[in-house]
Amino acid sequence: MSANPNEVQVGAQGRVVIPAALRKAMNLKPGDRLVARVEGNRLVLERREAIARRLQNRFSHIPGDVSLVDELIVERREEARREKARMKKRGGG
Repeated sequence: MSANPNEVQVGAQGRVVIPAALRKAMNLKPGDRLVARVEGNRLVLERREAIARRLQNRFSHIPGDVSLVDELIVERREEARREKARMKKRGGG
C-alpha cells in the first residue's frame, strides 16, 4: 500500500480509482462524469459544470449584444483582404 492515501495507480486498460477521501471531498457519486485534460505534466479531472462556469466567468465582461462570432468573421475577412492586397503587390494575383 502507498504511504500517500491520495496516490493512485494506473491499472488495467488505463483505469484509475479515485481515493474515497477525494471522492468525498469532491462529492463524487457513482456515474458522475468528469472531463480529463492535460495541463503541462499534470492530468486534471474536472466536472463539466465547473468548466462551463469558468468559461462564463472568463467572458462575463462581454456585453450580451456583442457577437464574438460576428467579430471573428469581420476580423478574418479583413485579414483575407490584406493578404489579397499583399499578393497583388507581389504580382501574384
